[in-house]
Amino acid sequence: MLAKRQSENIFLVGTSTSQAIFCLQSGICQLFRETLTRKGFVEIQTPKIISAASEGGANVFTVSYFKSSAYLAQSPQLYKQMCICADFEKVFCVGPVFRAEDSNTHRHLTEFVGLDIEMAFNYHYHEVVDEIADTLVQIFKGLQERFQTEIQTVNKQFPCEPFKFLEPTLRLEYREAVAMLREAGVEMGDEEDLRYFGSTQTCQTLEKAVVKCQFCTVQLTALKKEPQAFRGINSTHIQIS
Repeated sequence: MLAKRQSENIFLVGTSTSQAIFCLQSGICQLFRETLTRKGFVEIQTPKIISAASEGGANVFTVSYFKSSAYLAQSPQLYKQMCICADFEKVFCVGPVFRAEDSNTHRHLTEFVGLDIEMAFNYHYHEVVDEIADTLVQIFKGLQERFQTEIQTVNKQFPCEPFKFLEPTLRLEYREAVAMLREAGVEMGDEEDLRYFGSTQTCQTLEKAVVKCQFCTVQLTALKKEPQAFRGINSTHIQIS
């Protein structure tokens, strides 16, 4: 089936649903750029063929580079941080990311388009959380306002409920999210990484718990104060269910 789809891809791309999906992808990048440019960010372009692995050496594609070897970039992280150290303050980039992850789950892709930001903050990391959460909200609002025709076209073939979010974004502390999940019947420890614990099912359970406790439906949540045991240098992540 996959081989047939690939051999006839030109016909698939020509369908109204496929074209609507391409338009929505373009719209997301357009809204991402518009929002961050309005916020004072500078767009940068970073190398995609690099001399050393960009994230610890695991899961990289090695390519022949004349008489030597090089790697396809896993992330623009290093170059974004260099810009911040050079007093750019706020930068973003849109570009391909390559990761040699041999997996069939929806969380692992060998190639995807990354929407990355990097910024300095003056007093508290919540400044970064505010920018990320608001950027996502502006993208979702822009899609609803400017791409409704494309959304309805896709919805005819792949029916789904409208995406729900709050402005400003709902924030939960990690312990609050854990308490909600336990009350909803999820068995988990005090320091489970919710990004991987139960994956999509956990996100959906948390969404239902939020509905019960907050009297609203929301699929975008900023989760803060995660345990040091698994968060590394990050203490907050944005949860989308």
